[in-house]
Amino acid sequence: MIKRLFSFKGIYNWSFLLLATIALVLINIIASLVYYRLDMTEDQRYSLSNGTKSFLADKNKFENRISIKIYLEGNLPAEIQHFRNALEDKLKIFKSLAGDRIEYIFVNPKNGSDSDQKALFSDLYARGQGILPMDIVYMKDGDQTPLMLWPGAQISYSQNGIIKESVIQFLPGTQPGKPYDLSNISEILENAVNNLEYNLVSAMRKITQLEKPRIAFLQGHGELNSNQTLRVRGLIAPYYSLSEISLNDSIAALADIDGLVIADPQYPFSDKDLYIIDQFVMNGGKLMCFMNALHIEDDTLMSRGITHSIRKNLRLENMLFDYGLKLNENLVVDVQCAPKIVPYAEQTLLPWFFHVMASPTSHPVSRNIEPVSLEYANEIQFVKQAKARFVPILTSSSNSNKTGLAPLVSLEMPMSYGKKPQLVDNPTDNINKLCLAGLSEGYYNSHFQNRIVEEFSKNKNSNYKEKSLKETKVLLVGNGNFIANSYDSIPNPKGAGFLYRANPFNELKFNKILAERSIPYFYGNQEFFQNLMDYMMGDNSVLDIRSRQIDIKLIDKEKLKVMSGRLKIINVFGPVLLILFFAFIWNVLRKKRYSKITN
Repeated sequence: MIKRLFSFKGIYNWSFLLLATIALVLINIIASLVYYRLDMTEDQRYSLSNGTKSFLADKNKFENRISIKIYLEGNLPAEIQHFRNALEDKLKIFKSLAGDRIEYIFVNPKNGSDSDQKALFSDLYARGQGILPMDIVYMKDGDQTPLMLWPGAQISYSQNGIIKESVIQFLPGTQPGKPYDLSNISEILENAVNNLEYNLVSAMRKITQLEKPRIAFLQGHGELNSNQTLRVRGLIAPYYSLSEISLNDSIAALADIDGLVIADPQYPFSDKDLYIIDQFVMNGGKLMCFMNALHIEDDTLMSRGITHSIRKNLRLENMLFDYGLKLNENLVVDVQCAPKIVPYAEQTLLPWFFHVMASPTSHPVSRNIEPVSLEYANEIQFVKQAKARFVPILTSSSNSNKTGLAPLVSLEMPMSYGKKPQLVDNPTDNINKLCLAGLSEGYYNSHFQNRIVEEFSKNKNSNYKEKSLKETKVLLVGNGNFIANSYDSIPNPKGAGFLYRANPFNELKFNKILAERSIPYFYGNQEFFQNLMDYMMGDNSVLDIRSRQIDIKLIDKEKLKVMSGRLKIINVFGPVLLILFFAFIWNVLRKKRYSKITN
């Protein structure tokens, strides 16, 4: 035996085994240093868009290190663990392109002492400005088990001695007392996986950009003033250069602006104002309109119990129509609504169908955020345009309806509606869903095309264009004041006048009425606005990220129940039958072999 081992043939075998071992070790070392994955999936779920690849590989985009801290670690249920692994896979791909310029760490928020955990939770929540907790319940060992998650990440970047920070919310927060059932959140998890690349790249772009995009809030037509937009301007100020602007008949008023916000205008626009805005869009500017077609006098409603809705006739809606967005002069009513205090019934909170809690869609702007509060919202419809794409980003629920044009509004309506809003058997269906916020992207014809514009176009600064020069975006939300905050005025300690601050319980994050009663019901208004700004002002190179859709093939539990018996039989007897089959084949072949030898 020993002689055979050390023979030429034995030495050859030992040499081959040694070389194979060395090769295997080298392959493992190389594999640990170089991350590579061959994507064989049908939907290319493990591949990045060209825009993302370009951003990560280009050191001119960011040269310092981006640090990402993700609070999804620990003993997680399988479904959440699957999402956590998908996130880590995505970050590994990011790091393979960016190298040491990206670092990430997964943190278990449950580690440490009770005081350490409380301090961390306070920091994560940050008074409603940070990561929102997600409460879930799931079955474990036959019992229903509660679990609090912090499904988000803190991202930071140091540039020129200044540390910029941002927060990513991967999964939605939970309303108090309404935890998610883990068995019913497959759609939420699917949306979250679809949105991973966009959320990560969007946050990275925001904190690494060298030049801030310029956004102007329009004034001069009764729009929301600076005090009413304190909250939203404070949220986006680190990432955008903000200003307030009045057109003042200046053709070149918007020449240096990238994005224009028109928030809750009250007075009609002149032809010249419309011309200036129209040419802004034709030159590639991003237009964001938050507006109501009707005015509701809420004080009159509360004092008299009834009020007329008054048409505003802003004329801006005519121009938006030419861009493919139609603002209807009706009101949307929805069972999914915010409460309202009425003067009778001892200040009772009643569901107020006109205060719609708008539902998010699968679009990245609204995906996985809390419902958005829209008071007296108008329906939006799309008008077909040859070179523009349209998509709803907020809708009413299936249990919704719409009024006639310019209706009367009465406090008695919640009790007398009957079938308005119409209740449907399956609220997940698209029946009765109405568009409340819509986005148009593409190329447009000027609102003033084929019209007499000599008065404006002959201006030396005009440079009139009949068609848009490049692809741009126009947004319309059928409510004007969803970004308005309540605010306090305090004496200025350094001089005359007052300082202003947004109230802690404001309409952007909380239902103020419920918050004052220690019921912190969340709104998604501020996240929606932030996402809007990021999307509208985002680099077109990452537009392809947002259109990607990855389908997670989750187990159909109803089908599983039907097939469970059949599957058990297959799992138990299948391997046995397979072994017997191969044993039979082997026996047949063996008999044939030995019959030839004996013959």
